[in-house]
Amino acid sequence: MGVREGFEELYGAAPEGVWAAPGRVNLIGEYTDFNEGFVMPLALPHTAVAAVSRRSDGVLRLHSADIDGPVVELRVDELVPRSDTGWAAYPAGVVWALREAGHVIGGADIHLASTVPTGAGLSSSAALEVVTALALDDLYELGLTRPELARLAQRAENDFVGVPCGVMDQTASACCTEGHALHLDCRDLSIRQVPFDLASQGLELLVVDTRVKHALGDGAYAERRAGCEEGARQLGVSHLRDVAYEDLDAALARLSDERVRRYVRHVVSDDHRVERVITLLDAGDVRAIGPVLTDGHASLRDDLRISCPELDLAVSAADSAGALGARMTGGGFGGSAVVLVESTDVDSISKAIAEAFTSAGFTAPRIFPAVPAAGARRIG
Repeated sequence: MGVREGFEELYGAAPEGVWAAPGRVNLIGEYTDFNEGFVMPLALPHTAVAAVSRRSDGVLRLHSADIDGPVVELRVDELVPRSDTGWAAYPAGVVWALREAGHVIGGADIHLASTVPTGAGLSSSAALEVVTALALDDLYELGLTRPELARLAQRAENDFVGVPCGVMDQTASACCTEGHALHLDCRDLSIRQVPFDLASQGLELLVVDTRVKHALGDGAYAERRAGCEEGARQLGVSHLRDVAYEDLDAALARLSDERVRRYVRHVVSDDHRVERVITLLDAGDVRAIGPVLTDGHASLRDDLRISCPELDLAVSAADSAGALGARMTGGGFGGSAVVLVESTDVDSISKAIAEAFTSAGFTAPRIFPAVPAAGARRIG
């Protein structure tokens, strides 16, 4: 049953419209967004879809086709941050953030369904937030830009749900375009669509979902964010973005805490890796980004220490089988890796990764191509 039909069955009338917002995979630039640095995500074909109608009585009704349970009924003027940690907190948080920003939202009926894998580091929560924000923006004629929608969705996750994420995931979901990666400057939110047509080059980018569930709300993400902020404070800059790559060694020598030093080294070097990837893509040398990806994984594993045995195995098995490069992507502690491969090697490298997981006694990974897809949009 589609979301439109599901909406009618739940609420007894047709929705005013149907919207979709994608998950994302990040090509390069991890834990750099809240340091006001650079990131380079691309949208996936996997989407959260919402059928939505306005209400004028202050009631917000939420339902997910993916989760067993009744319709969640709330009042928009009684929404309280951090009062709910379930899935409904994400769309409810968007309504709260819109109202906090001064927009009049009289209520809504919302029915959601998603094909974005949860817990895989592909930003299923941002897709839920952005699809809700776009639908309400359209229905209530708020006139928000896509970057503004992303900011409001981020505020919903930061302040209402209580996860201290940066703005990359929401911006990717709201702003990506088909056939491109998105170069996002997280300081001024300026964006540039960078052509990323792998098929024309005889290449594919594979996502390896390790099926190890990660949860960013568990404190490890917040601890690293705090460590980065401490590093910036000790170096006398507002954010680690302000530490130039060529000055990194001198900056590290000023830090006495080994943990903070590792975090700083990762962030500054990953910002530099984003810039290297853009230079290579602009030059049409897509294959050359492979080693940059693998170098990024080593930094995430050794300096940031957010990898896990399954992610490390996915990367090492891919590299051993002839991949051009690979790295874990997303918040870490599970989730997914990305692997850049020649199109002719997809089957052999996928098989090598699966066999390595079997030999290690790990759950079989889910492997699928990441095709740069369109961002959030109205579909009905």
